[in-house]
Amino acid sequence: MTNGDNAARPKLPFLAVVALISCTLIRPSSGFVDVSGSNHAEEPNNDEHPSLPSASSQATEDEYDEDFFPPIADSDDISYFFSTYDLDGLHWALSNIFALSPRNPQNNVNKSIRRELSPKLVSRGGGDNYTTEYKLLHDLEQARYLARVLKESKPSVADYFQSTVIPIYEEVLKNIPPLEDLSRTKGLYAFTKADYESGIGNVYNKALYIESADEINPTWHTQNGGSLLNNQLDFEGIQNNWFGHGQNSPTTSTTSIPGALVVDNLLSTSALQTIRQLLLRNTHWYQTKTPLEFGKYVGSYVDDGLHDPLFLQLAKQLHESMPRIMKGHELKYMWAYKYDSEWESGIRLHADQAAVNVNLWVSLDGADLEVEG
Repeated sequence: MTNGDNAARPKLPFLAVVALISCTLIRPSSGFVDVSGSNHAEEPNNDEHPSLPSASSQATEDEYDEDFFPPIADSDDISYFFSTYDLDGLHWALSNIFALSPRNPQNNVNKSIRRELSPKLVSRGGGDNYTTEYKLLHDLEQARYLARVLKESKPSVADYFQSTVIPIYEEVLKNIPPLEDLSRTKGLYAFTKADYESGIGNVYNKALYIESADEINPTWHTQNGGSLLNNQLDFEGIQNNWFGHGQNSPTTSTTSIPGALVVDNLLSTSALQTIRQLLLRNTHWYQTKTPLEFGKYVGSYVDDGLHDPLFLQLAKQLHESMPRIMKGHELKYMWAYKYDSEWESGIRLHADQAAVNVNLWVSLDGADLEVEG
C-alpha cells in the first residue's frame, strides 16, 4: 500500500465467503449444465460448440452466444464449478457473463447483444438509475483516490477520473436532497434529467477501473508457499474448536458456542495487502442500501464483478484447510461490503442462509473503535 495515504484512503470493507449446503440438482436453465450432465464449461469443445470461447480466455465479439451465457450466475452455477475446484472454469463463466453487462462502458462485445441489467441486481440495490447520497460520496472518494494513486503509473486513467468522473459526481451530489426529504423512497434518489445531462449515466455503477491481483501483485500465486492463509495457524485445532472438541487452539479465540469462532490473523501478510488493494482500487461497488431502512453500506458481489481469481483461490484454500467443517458444503456465494463510518450502525444482527459462513474483516487496525472488544 502506498505510504502516506492512510488519512485519505477510502474505507475498507470486510469480505464474506459463504459456503451453503450444496444442491443435488442444478437447473438446466442455468446454461452451464444440461440434463444429460455434460459439462460445457470445463475446457469447452469448440468443435462441438463453435460459438463457445476457450475456457482460458474471455470471449471475443464473434464468439459470444447470448443464449449460452445466462443473464446472471446463480449459486448453483458457482457451486457446480467449485465442487471440482474448477476455478478457471468458474472465473471464465463469471467474467464472460460480466462482459455482457451494461456495467462495462467500453468492451469488445457487440452492443447489439449487450443485455439490460438483471432484475435481480436492480432489486438488491445495484440499479443504474438511482443512488443514495452516501453511495455517491463513496464513489467520489474512490475516484479521488484513483486519480491520486494512478497519477504516475497510469496518467491517462488518473486524468480521466480527475477531469471527467469527479466533476460529474460533485455536480450530481449537489442535486440530492437531505435524507429526511427522501422518506418515501427510504433514502433512495432517482436521477433526474439534469443529472443525466451532467453525464451520470456514463459513469455511475460502471466498471470504470478494474485491476487484477496479477497486476497488483504478480507473485501472489507463489508468495508464502502459494498460500493465501497464515501458515502458522493450527487448522486442526480450529476445527476442533468449531465442533466443541478438545482444548482451544492457541491460534484462535473462540466463543462459548460450538459452530462459532474467531480466528485472528487468518490471512498471510501479502494476501491481506493484495486484497486491500483489490477492494480499494476496483470500481465494482454497485449496490446501495436504502439508508432509512438498512443503514449505509455499499456492496460488491461475485456474480456482479467481484470475481478476481485471488478471491476464488481464497475460497478454495479455506475449503481445503478445514475439510471437517466444509465437507459437503461447496462455495455458493461471495460478497464484500464497505460501511459508512459516519453512520451509527452497520448491518443489523442477522443470520445468513448458510451452513458455513466465513467473514473476513480486512480493515486497517485504525478502523477498530473497540481495540479490546
